[in-house]
Amino acid sequence: MLKFLKGVVGGSGTGIKDLPYNIGEPYPSAWGSWTHFRGTSKDDGSLVSIFSLSGSNAQDGHLAAGRNGVKRLRTVRHPNILSFLHSTEAETFDGSTTKVTIYIVTEPVMPLSEKIKELGLEGTQRDEYYALGLHQIAKAVSFLNNDCKLVHSNVCLASVVVTQTLDWKLHAFDVLSEFDTNNEASTGPMLPYAWLVGAQYKPTELLNSDWAAIRKSPPWSLDSWGLGCLIYELFSGMKLGRTEELKNTASIPKSLLPDYQRLLSAMPSRRLNTSKLIENSEYFQNKLVDTIHFMEVLNLKDSVEKDTFFRKLPNLAEQLPRPIVLKKLVPLLASALEFGSAAAPALAALLKMGSWLSTEEFSAKVLPTIVKLFASNDRAIRVGLLQHIDQYGESLSAQVVDEQVYPHVATGFSDTSAFLRELTLKSMLILAPKLSQRTISGSLLKYLSKLQVDEEPAIRTNTTILLGNIASHLNEGTRKRVLINAFTVRALRDTFSPARGAGIMALCATSAYYDITEIATRILPNVVVLTIDPDSDVCSKAFQAVDQFLQIVKQYQEKANSGDTTGAAGLGLSSIPGNASLLGWAMSSLTLKGKPSEQAPLASVTSSAPLTSTSSNASSVMDTPSTAPVRVNSTSDLADQPLPPSPTSTDGWGELENGIHEEPENDKDGWDDIEPLEEPKPSPSLANIQAAQKRPVSQPASQQKQVTSLRPNNAAKVIKHDDDDLWGSIAAPAPKTSKSLNIKRAATADDDLWNSIAAPAPATRAQPLSGRGRGAKPAAQRLGAQRKNQSS
Repeated sequence: MLKFLKGVVGGSGTGIKDLPYNIGEPYPSAWGSWTHFRGTSKDDGSLVSIFSLSGSNAQDGHLAAGRNGVKRLRTVRHPNILSFLHSTEAETFDGSTTKVTIYIVTEPVMPLSEKIKELGLEGTQRDEYYALGLHQIAKAVSFLNNDCKLVHSNVCLASVVVTQTLDWKLHAFDVLSEFDTNNEASTGPMLPYAWLVGAQYKPTELLNSDWAAIRKSPPWSLDSWGLGCLIYELFSGMKLGRTEELKNTASIPKSLLPDYQRLLSAMPSRRLNTSKLIENSEYFQNKLVDTIHFMEVLNLKDSVEKDTFFRKLPNLAEQLPRPIVLKKLVPLLASALEFGSAAAPALAALLKMGSWLSTEEFSAKVLPTIVKLFASNDRAIRVGLLQHIDQYGESLSAQVVDEQVYPHVATGFSDTSAFLRELTLKSMLILAPKLSQRTISGSLLKYLSKLQVDEEPAIRTNTTILLGNIASHLNEGTRKRVLINAFTVRALRDTFSPARGAGIMALCATSAYYDITEIATRILPNVVVLTIDPDSDVCSKAFQAVDQFLQIVKQYQEKANSGDTTGAAGLGLSSIPGNASLLGWAMSSLTLKGKPSEQAPLASVTSSAPLTSTSSNASSVMDTPSTAPVRVNSTSDLADQPLPPSPTSTDGWGELENGIHEEPENDKDGWDDIEPLEEPKPSPSLANIQAAQKRPVSQPASQQKQVTSLRPNNAAKVIKHDDDDLWGSIAAPAPKTSKSLNIKRAATADDDLWNSIAAPAPATRAQPLSGRGRGAKPAAQRLGAQRKNQSS
């Protein structure tokens, strides 16, 4: 009681103190005696509109009408009627005078007259927007008249407000009353607050208070007249001053004129029903109205209609009024995608329209929907998100990427669809910089290690490209452990020539991260051999790489001789301006045929460093400003590509176990194209590479010209540790059988040239491979080794 008295003495009633909203600045116009304020919620700061109406005492007629309006607005709900949130009454005392104020809180809106000035639309776009707004108000009036049997009685420009999504909504329900059809003989007033309506807005029967005629008229007769007044004020740009001004039709569009005249018919019974106006008017048939209407009834459309609509929407949106697209269509589209009613093509339309938003609006209206879509199981949605990730990836925060986006994207690394795996891989170029080191080391690198031995050549190639591009985001320890192994042990030994080229260019692009010992003992020995690669593009890149790394070594030696070795670690990519740009994707399609030369074999390389040889493949090509991008097919002759075993280290690139991995021998396991023994006559350059790799250093007199590359048909070989013979670990074993290779080479009497390259007796039960050299056509792949009888 004391608190109540204190509030009264303080000059404010309990109502306004209990209002959980802050009242802001007023708008310059509002309907009737109401004042329209901007407002915010005290709880979350969300925007609202607050309408206030004041009276000198509780019996004031305006206050009674206001209370009627509050009651009606609270109980009548429709998408095109203003949404009610809260209301209260407050009493204030000023000396001996009591002032009563009614407050109504609604969704945030703006007077229509103010919004029209703000938008500034002209020409066709203005007419389309007016058609959309009138269509919405006509639906609201039809709902009141035909469904609820209510009469608004004062439809005009002032009684329409506009939401933040540019929807028109009807309010000002102070005069709203039931249409009394059961008592036609009554002469009493049907509208107790009709005196609030301006004389210029009253039809003849209402102006004359002919209630009997009004009761005999259709329920829509009064509001159809008011809709005609709204149309006049809208197109003339002026507030209606006298009823006679309605006859001036110069500003009314020709397609709307016949309906306008029927709305304002002198005979109430002949006035056009607003429901018929919506259905039949030619004026409402335009692109904007059709588009918004389709989105509003999207759940009723079938999949074919949805797919057709959303494929046309990006081009259609360019022809619609831009403010309506951004404030109305974008939220509708985002909501439809979020709740699953929109088809996958809608994503492209959403991103295109979202690109017209400011950065802040894009983050508020579009990004939340995109983040939720990553959890979708619809493969088409996932493909669309990855294909357009460059349009929104930079707007994603590091925390959102690491916690909400990446866990869902990572499922694409092991997807059965090669296309989705490739898109997932390419998306990491944008997402990886936003990932934490824990996620990169514990998850991403494991996936990339598996992709480097993927069955698709394009994916293997692009994996190497990605590693080269994200190297700067790896910590120093991870770079030391991963980069050289990934680029030399795998990429440089891939049977796919663009993948070997990618390994070379990745080494060049990341040269700043290698110390001088790694360059001299692990990088140069592996790159030099590729200077005689069968593929000319690989050769060219190999020569460039050799020149670059030799220059780094020379600079280091010069600094060492002068006593300054502090800058050696900084030597690298910066010293070669040609490689200063980011590596670009070399693979552009999964459906283009690769050249035969791109499938040429490449023997494994063993450096003088303690890095052991392995039979794994690598993946990816880099294009520099001086090298055109390579177009490669990742699905061409996949059976011809070997699938090396994946390492078992933490991230897939740790030091591997010594020795060659044992692989079962199988005539149909896809190794035919990389087995040089089956070739009738290999090229001289390839023979030189293979001979250099397999020839023991201790043979000065005779040079062997042909040696097998990666031999999966051998059992695990015992490597001899000989400090004096660096090539001894890969020298051919003692011969047990002989086999003619048809290769011309010099021979001496005391040297059995065939013995040094003869294949050892097979350790597995499978027979030697059959390949192109014998004219046999490779059969379909089989799992496991197969026993076959063979004459030789």
